[in-house]
Amino acid sequence: MGQKSFHTPLGEITLSADDFGEGNGLVSLDEGWGRDQESEDSLLNQAEEMLQAYFDGECRDFSSLPFKPFGTDFQKRVWAEISKIPYGETMSYGDIAKILNSSPRAVGTATGRNPLPILVPCHRVLPKNGKIGEYSFGDGADTKEYLLNLEKHFLDNKSAV
Repeated sequence: MGQKSFHTPLGEITLSADDFGEGNGLVSLDEGWGRDQESEDSLLNQAEEMLQAYFDGECRDFSSLPFKPFGTDFQKRVWAEISKIPYGETMSYGDIAKILNSSPRAVGTATGRNPLPILVPCHRVLPKNGKIGEYSFGDGADTKEYLLNLEKHFLDNKSAV
């Protein structure tokens, strides 16, 4: 497994990738510096470049990155559905639950266990009341609100490519 730590507007984060099974894939994005397993892995470098471009308003989609998160089949279905939410838009837990023929609570639980926040944009999932709700990464709801406002800013100013 390779890791790459770098600075973002949210602080230091670490991306991890593994080459289990067929090919290489990103498995997690965590807060803080990782262990001394820095990698020159091209996938990790590409993911870092895309994340930095996201914070600059120049990247709106991470679907070209291979994801291999650990989770149940249901969690992976939820994360795949979340990945379809367009940049700058939101959906409710209930909306996703209807698509997956599940319950909003189950979708919320799976969303909270997303190991690739930002890349799998769970910050775009809101409670049905439209409020920010909870967020399991960074400073919680403040980080979620920051990411939503960042996307809104670049959409409103048409600064992103």
